[in-house]
Amino acid sequence: MRVLVVEDERLIADSIATGLRRQAIAVDVAYDGDAGLERLSINDYDVVVLDRDLPVVHGDDVCRALVDSDSETRILMLTASAGIRDRVAGLDLGADDYLVKPFAFAELLARVRALGRRARPAAPPVLERAGVRLDPNRRQVYRNGTYVGLSRKEFAVLEELMRAEGGVVSAEQLLEKAWDEHTDPFTGVVRFTIMMVRRKLGAPPLIETLPGVGYRIP
Repeated sequence: MRVLVVEDERLIADSIATGLRRQAIAVDVAYDGDAGLERLSINDYDVVVLDRDLPVVHGDDVCRALVDSDSETRILMLTASAGIRDRVAGLDLGADDYLVKPFAFAELLARVRALGRRARPAAPPVLERAGVRLDPNRRQVYRNGTYVGLSRKEFAVLEELMRAEGGVVSAEQLLEKAWDEHTDPFTGVVRFTIMMVRRKLGAPPLIETLPGVGYRIP
């Protein structure tokens, strides 16, 4: 999953980003509405965590622009306005969910995950393929009943391959979903991560490489 956090209070924005990254979620951050719109025009996000009272471009206008673009990005509006009218107004703008500050990070994470599931085709809560069992919520992976310890990026890459259900996932798609915008697309980070996942999953090799095309778990 890839998330954009648009929040002008830097401490809150950076804290959310750090917490989500610890859950193997790729995160970009913008500190005003204009920067948020710019990133939304360049990158594909599953979820945007959007503060409502933003400088430069108001969060309501960011929400309207995203809805008008017919984007499949889900919107979690984050605001200090706790009144019923405020929440109703935010949802009427097109937000998919609404969370009031102050909030518990565990609740924000649960809402982001729920919206992320809605941004993609329906998938079971636990993914299973070729003897591998992957639980996104618990961040656990087992192969033939044996626990496999993966880093956050390794877990994110394996999850994308599992979600493809045998389809091919390109290196560009893996970069889009598992890394943030600061990653150099010309590095060998995807190839290296795939190599590490293969090694940790053990024999027989599970992930196929299709030269010039991508990777898959048949």
